[in-house]
Amino acid sequence: MSSFKVKKGDLVVVTTGKSDIKNKTGKVLSVDRSKGRVLVEKVNIVKRQVKPTADRPGATVEKEAPIHISNVALWNADENRKIKVGWKKLEDGRKVRFDKKTNAVID
Repeated sequence: MSSFKVKKGDLVVVTTGKSDIKNKTGKVLSVDRSKGRVLVEKVNIVKRQVKPTADRPGATVEKEAPIHISNVALWNADENRKIKVGWKKLEDGRKVRFDKKTNAVID
């Protein structure tokens, strides 16, 4: 399996896609490693019909749909820019993500 540069809890921006989701930012809710998709909070909202059951009536539910991981980039809210991410090993042997522009460790 490959190691993705986006993790759960990261703040990301959508770089490509439909015009209504492009340039939106949100927090990553989950990462599907097998399909290479991420679920971003309050981005790519779709409507689904839910059938009624014994304990609740039927309704139209809005929820987030997954986005391919190549269509999102990490977002630095302080500098208001996208982050290009790289991997490097520290002296103590840990593998961490870093910002390629400033060499700052992200993790």
